[in-house]
Amino acid sequence: MGRVYGDPAEVQTREDGHRPARFTWRGRIYAVRSVLEHWVVNREWWREDDPGTAQPELEFWRVEASCGHGQAPGTYELRRDMAAGAWTLRRVAD
Repeated sequence: MGRVYGDPAEVQTREDGHRPARFTWRGRIYAVRSVLEHWVVNREWWREDDPGTAQPELEFWRVEASCGHGQAPGTYELRRDMAAGAWTLRRVAD
């Protein structure tokens, strides 16, 4: 069983289909104010016992976002499982 990274999140991307524009987390909508970092992790599939079951590529976005005008922004890390198309979120800092 895999380790849980964070909470599930629903993410809307910009027109490019990659960069997050907003996300819904715990019932609240957050607007992404800026992208602080972006990176992709490729698994070393050739080292797996069964390459057919290797973990998929992961895309990470560290963003500054807030849930409304006048609300202090926080730093969040969004992770997209490229194969599953699922997003998870981890709060980094306020």
